[in-house]
Amino acid sequence: MHTGQSTNIEKAIKDQMMIYLDGKGILVESVLLKSIQLPRSLANAIEEKLEAKQQAQRMEFVLQQAKREAEQKRIEAEGIRDAQSIISEGLNPEILQFKSIEAFMQLAKSPNAKIIVTDGDMPMMIDNCTESNNSVNTRSPRKIN
Repeated sequence: MHTGQSTNIEKAIKDQMMIYLDGKGILVESVLLKSIQLPRSLANAIEEKLEAKQQAQRMEFVLQQAKREAEQKRIEAEGIRDAQSIISEGLNPEILQFKSIEAFMQLAKSPNAKIIVTDGDMPMMIDNCTESNNSVNTRSPRKIN
């Protein structure tokens, strides 16, 4: 019970006792409630109501959090879309070929063995390079039967 409700109950009990004891030589100065024992079914109902309210608040919080995350993902997606749009406007076959050649040149600097699979449009193959022989071979790839 809330403090305000206890005070109201104490006052109501005091008023009723004063009416009942009026004229019997007993004066009621105050009534103090230490604890109120509700019937178990009523206490359970109150607890269930409070739990339901907390669950509703928890779900509202989860919903708000999900909405914020969805908005964040939407903003990220817009940024990615805008970046892709800007990049695709600047891309053309010549730039793509240049970038491919740059990538092959970087690969050629590595002493590791390489296998490069292409669609056949790039006329470049990289030989196994060593410190003394950094070369790029522009022969067409050999077909393996």
